[in-house]
This record gives sequence, structure tokens and C-alpha cells, in this order.
Amino acid sequence: MFQGKRFSVLTASLTPLDQNLGVDYDHLGTHVHWLLKRGATGVVLMGTTGEANSLSTAERKHALDAVLDAGVDPHQLMVGTGCCALTDTVDLTEHAVEAGVQSILVIPPFYYKNVSEDGLFAAYDYLLQSIGSRRLRLYLYHFPKMSATPITPGLVERLLHRYPGSIAGFKDSSGNWNSILEMIRNFPEIQVFAGSEQFLLETLRAGGAGCISAAANVTSPLTADLAGKWETPESDILQRHIHQIRKAVEQWPMIAALKVLMQHLTGRNVWMNLRPPLSPLSPDEANRCIELYESVSTSATHSLHGIQ
Repeated sequence: MFQGKRFSVLTASLTPLDQNLGVDYDHLGTHVHWLLKRGATGVVLMGTTGEANSLSTAERKHALDAVLDAGVDPHQLMVGTGCCALTDTVDLTEHAVEAGVQSILVIPPFYYKNVSEDGLFAAYDYLLQSIGSRRLRLYLYHFPKMSATPITPGLVERLLHRYPGSIAGFKDSSGNWNSILEMIRNFPEIQVFAGSEQFLLETLRAGGAGCISAAANVTSPLTADLAGKWETPESDILQRHIHQIRKAVEQWPMIAALKVLMQHLTGRNVWMNLRPPLSPLSPDEANRCIELYESVSTSATHSLHGIQ
């Protein structure tokens, strides 16, 4: 998918849910088109932001099928397939590859904690052997805060040695700039993405690929603008405003806050639903979230107009 494109802004898509808390498949396709029109290089389906691990494997397959049926090019998609059960990961990955999606984002099996590097290597090795390593481009998903199962540089090195043509990239959602920078410097042969647009400019300047971000559901025009202007004097101002918007949204649980903002931006009440154990914001919290987002966004717009 992204081979040959050095810099990318990928939006980690939210998943719209109906009143019965089932996936609204039709609106998911509409949302992906909307994200691409707003500047996303590509869209990540069924990641953390998409509540993927609250969905069944059948729902996750149907979600991808619905997006492709809506006319989205599979080369514009990256699909999250990581599960606790390794066979589920293989099943979802095989389905995505058969559907034409080669870029696969895989968080390691995360139920058992403090597992060895050998164990994690065996998990990825099993996946690659099961699918056929030439059939996919694997992106390793490092999110220790959520998974409590970190992907170490040593593991990346081993996988690259074994599968040099298949390990395509690394998403670092640690929130630690030094961790992102270490990956960029140690593994220039793969695409390293920051897991937040907070680090987008630093990542680009260091030689990384860009960012894969949840907040890009609402900030993708600005992040796309920064990705195109990162070598201009305007870049630092763009980065500062993007960071301010993200900081505003992060005052609440991220997925709930982003769904509030999507409902505000689109007028679609389908965005107000989350699958338990996640909970929506209270009406007061939702109003405050919208007010703060609008205030920060308006300030950014006025500031950017002033330098044009």
C-alpha cells in the first residue's frame, strides 16, 4: 500500500455503532470515504480506535467487506488483525489479504503478560508462515500502555532478519519520543509511524514515515497540511495547533470524545454509541468537549490565516 510513499498521515478510523450496538456497516464505508476526502493518505480499520477488540472476528470481517463494497480502494487501507487468540489473528489476516489488503497492523497477543521475546517471535513467525510471508506487508503495533506487551528493538531485528521483505513498518503508540526516534534510527529500512500527530513533525524531520492517529478523525485536514509543508516555516505553527487540538480532546477518554466530535461535525447520532465496557461522555462533558474543540480549532484557523 504505502511502499514508495515516504510520508503518510493515516487516520485510525472510529467505528459507528447502531442503537443495538452493532456495527453500522453502511455508515462505516461513508466515514472512510469522508476521511480520505479530508486528506488522509490512508485509513486504518479495526484498530484500537475502532473498538476492534470489542468486536467479534465475524464483525471485523464484515466491516472490511462493507468498506470495500462501498468502493474504497484496498490499497488505501491498513487493517488491524491482532487478537489474543493467534488463530483469530491468522483468520482475520487471511481474510484481509484475500480481499486485496496487503498492509496489516498486528498488535502482539496481549492477554498473557511478561512473555518472552522468543514467545512473541514465535507468534509473529506463526502468522507469517500461515499466511505466506510474500502475501502481506506487516506493520508491528507497539502500544505497551494498552497491551502491556511491548515490541522491543531486539524482536524487530529478529523479524527483519527472518522476513526482510515482509516486515514493512512499525507503529509506536508508546507516547515516548525517544522510543520512536530509536526505531527510526535503528531500522531505516522500514516505515516508522508515530501513534499520535503530537510527534508528526519530529517524526518527519527524523526520517520517519508520518503518523497513524485516532485524533485525525477530526484533525486530518491539518495533519495532511503539515505532512505536505513539513519543510516550510509554517510547519512549527501547524504542529503547535495540531498538538493543542489533541491535548483538548485527550482531557476525556479518547474514543468517547472523538465520537462526540464526529456527531457534532456530521450531525449523525450513530456516533454517540460505544460498545461496553466503553461509555459515552455525559451531556455536560460532551458540551464541554465540543466547546473546547471549537475554541482551539477557531484559534488555529485565525492564526494560520494570519501567516498566509
